[in-house]
Amino acid sequence: MQITVGISGASGVIYALKLLKILKDLNVKVHLVITRAGKKIIKYETGLTENVIIPLATYYHNVDDLTSPISSGSFKTDGMVVVPCSMKTLAGIVVGYSSNLLLRAADVTLKERRPLVLVPRETPLSIVHLENMYKAALAGATVLPAMPGFYHEPKSIDDLVNHIVGKILDVFHLEHKLYKRWKMQ
Repeated sequence: MQITVGISGASGVIYALKLLKILKDLNVKVHLVITRAGKKIIKYETGLTENVIIPLATYYHNVDDLTSPISSGSFKTDGMVVVPCSMKTLAGIVVGYSSNLLLRAADVTLKERRPLVLVPRETPLSIVHLENMYKAALAGATVLPAMPGFYHEPKSIDDLVNHIVGKILDVFHLEHKLYKRWKMQ
């Protein structure tokens, strides 16, 4: 299996880091692309640079390289995740504005009818945000906001992060034990 992971400039890069680590453990080939704003958020929220994060992926693609394999529908992947997904990136995806590799890869994922998971981390949401999420869902994307549940009885921030990352993995039918699933009592 190979998945494209895009990191855009929204808060919540902790979700991307955890996802990359889990995908590496699951031997999933990962094509990583990080926007310029994403690199700034990585540094701001974690103190890390992209040089620490890039080795978690199998392949790294520069955000400006529109000749990258992931920019073409003839290059087969099993889907894409944009985590975190900024409202700017969401808007670009919704209108098909492929001005960088992350946006183009998302556009290709949609046009090829492959799973595209968008993980927005924004609050409160404006009507524009909500309309863009609605349009993304209509286009075939899974909108998976970073809104952890509490039925799995989280004890830490890591438990909350695991819940969202587990939900992302569920879209791709990847087995995990990141959170306790709901069951009848």
